[in-house]
Amino acid sequence: MEDAVLGIVRLINSYLSDYVLIILLVGTGIFFTVRTGFVQVRFFGEGIKKTFGGLSLSGKKHKSGLSSFQALATAVAAQVGTGNIVGACGAILIGGPGAIFWMWIIAFFGMATIYAEAVLAQKTRVVHEDGTVSGGPVYYIKTAFKGRFGKFLAGFFAVAVILALGFMGAMVQSNSVSASVHTSFGIPVWVTGAVVALISLFIFNGGLQRVGSLTEKLVPVMAVLYIAGGIVLLICRAKYIPETFGMIFKYAFVPNAIIGGSIGYALKTAVSQGVKRGLFSNEAGMGSTPHAHAMANVKTPHEQGVVAMTGVFIDTFVVLTMTALVVISTLFTGDGILAGGLENVPEGVDKTNMAQLAFSSVFGNTAGDSFVTVCLTFFAFSTIIGWNLFGRINVRYLFGAKSDKIYTLLAVAFVFLGSVLSNDLVWELTDTFNQLMVIPNVIALAALSGMVVSEVRRAKDARKAQEGLRTEEEPAHEGMTVAEE
Repeated sequence: MEDAVLGIVRLINSYLSDYVLIILLVGTGIFFTVRTGFVQVRFFGEGIKKTFGGLSLSGKKHKSGLSSFQALATAVAAQVGTGNIVGACGAILIGGPGAIFWMWIIAFFGMATIYAEAVLAQKTRVVHEDGTVSGGPVYYIKTAFKGRFGKFLAGFFAVAVILALGFMGAMVQSNSVSASVHTSFGIPVWVTGAVVALISLFIFNGGLQRVGSLTEKLVPVMAVLYIAGGIVLLICRAKYIPETFGMIFKYAFVPNAIIGGSIGYALKTAVSQGVKRGLFSNEAGMGSTPHAHAMANVKTPHEQGVVAMTGVFIDTFVVLTMTALVVISTLFTGDGILAGGLENVPEGVDKTNMAQLAFSSVFGNTAGDSFVTVCLTFFAFSTIIGWNLFGRINVRYLFGAKSDKIYTLLAVAFVFLGSVLSNDLVWELTDTFNQLMVIPNVIALAALSGMVVSEVRRAKDARKAQEGLRTEEEPAHEGMTVAEE
């Protein structure tokens, strides 16, 4: 039965990822890039300053919402997960090194998309009478489309989020962790799954403040650890770095030279893998991270918009690129086991162990396996936390706060279940619901693009005022009240 379901899901995903997703994501990214005048370029420096200017691993707790950095850390915790290691390896294994180039393209345009998502999440968020904040795509979807159509799209999105992130996505993360721990230490997958499930239960019950407090500490530490290990490896493989970049660019346009088959088939494979895995990694356009950005306590929506762009940059151009460089420079160059191409992949090589093989080729089997396992565990666990929060927000939207306990128990069960199911089926199911989330989200983004452009213009005016060209000040942003909604 598992094989039959896998075949059906793969058929659905082939149409979604090869056609629908490419058109929607690339189209939306280009649309907002042009409409905002390349916001990801003009305001990139501001985003970096706002993100790291007052960086602290122990920010103060807020009675409601999160600090801007806590919101970003929660978003990055969801973004930086197995997609940055296992997902990147899978894209390279199927689409060749050129798939990374298409991930970069998706991320560049995705920075404009995620700016729009964060801005709209801030503009349409709801501040309740007790001071708590609700926000996310369901709120800007209903703002874009009134009446039954808006409620339908918002409901469709909410269901897709709950299934994709709260349940299926958690399965992917626990599956990857369990497989990696089993490879490195021989621990049965069900044991690792049970431990991850129990720790998750503790975090889930802590609410938004516990999530924000944990992610602002965990995300910087795990990113620095992984990048440091990658830099050490790349120093050891320094002579292969030019060839590594050359392969990424070359095989982005002539992937058949390493994949095999016709140029049309190979190019479609490389592009679709780049888009699909790029979405899973940086989540721009998917509608997941706006839930975190809506909670940020900032003066203007623009402030969180530029911070959100930094999240995509860190996820793809830093962490994911590190994985790509490590894998390609060790496995595809010199005497690497995949230097002969992808038509005859050695037995035992798959997306779940490629990173371990890469690090082990330089650090040795024990150190390499252990390093990847530790990093992957940090990444996957942080993603489980972030995605569970996003799912919970939509469960509350559909069923109210009383549904929290049932949702938590189901989510924990899926965390455990993911550790013992087939890796391929878990990934394919997650891809399906991730891609379904995109459809209502980008429709609403396009409909509300005027609000995003207005925010960019106000930011430009504010910048001119600071430079002495204008003196008009912008009012502080507080979000909508329930009555205003």
